[in-house]
This record gives sequence, structure tokens and C-alpha cells, in this order.
Amino acid sequence: MKAYISLGANIGDRFSQLEDAVHMLHRLEHIKVTNQSSYYETKPVGVTDQPDFLNAVVEIETDLAPLALLEKTQSIEQELGRVRKKKWGPRTIDLDILLYGDENIELESLIIPHPRMRERGFVMLPLAEIAPELQVADGETAAEAARAFTGDSGIVKAEKPR
Repeated sequence: MKAYISLGANIGDRFSQLEDAVHMLHRLEHIKVTNQSSYYETKPVGVTDQPDFLNAVVEIETDLAPLALLEKTQSIEQELGRVRKKKWGPRTIDLDILLYGDENIELESLIIPHPRMRERGFVMLPLAEIAPELQVADGETAAEAARAFTGDSGIVKAEKPR
């Protein structure tokens, strides 16, 4: 099954944390990372008095069930030092399952498609970069949804420091 996961970090070495998370995903049995977006530096949403985020999206192939995939992403967050103190607060790493095939899931612990992804440029721009024709809602493609954020000065492609 093809799935898409967003990654974000705004504490510590953000580039290394995103790269570590992608490597950890790739090393897991039953998961193969098949594509990765560029990195995007973004302003925080919700709680704005915190450092800027670095975000990306990966495409994976997996035979894990959605809840098993969620368990794996949460274990990566824990291993990389994620502490959940404040909703939308600072974090070392955040992994969110955006889409899992054509599945529609509504559980207390997991909602797919991710309920706020189309409202977030830091998700839609990297998703559109790697999967522009992907249907995200009601026939709308990722590229079409991302147009709402084109030119948003709060979201810029970021180059990894040397």
C-alpha cells in the first residue's frame, strides 16, 4: 500500500532529525521509502511563539495495517526524543500519516486522510512536489491544493547546511 507521511521538527538539529526519521522508516521491515520531498522551512501554526519548523513529506510502500504504521511512526518519535507537552508546541520530531491508499479511517487515535492537511502549506507544498497528481479530496489533486500556498512567504525551501 502506498502511504504519505509528513515530518516536522523545530527543536535541535532539525535537518538531522528529519533525516534520522526517514532512515529509521526505511530500515523498518515492511516499509520502503520510495520518494522524499525537499525540506521546507515554515512558521509555526497554532502556537506561534516557538522556533520555525523544518518540514518534509515522504512516500512509502508498506504492507503494515494503518494502526501498525501509526505505532511504528510513534516509536520513531519516541526514539528521537519527542515529548508531548503542549498541543502544537515545540518538538524534536513529528510524523503524521497523511494518506494511506484510498482508505478513510476515523478512530480516536488515527484519522486518514489527515483532517487538516489541506489547510497546511507545510504539508501541501512538499506533498505536491512528490505527488502532484495525487487525489487529496473530492477530485482535487495535491498540486491544485498546494496552489493556495504558492508565494506564501512563511514557507520556503531550505538547503541543508554544509
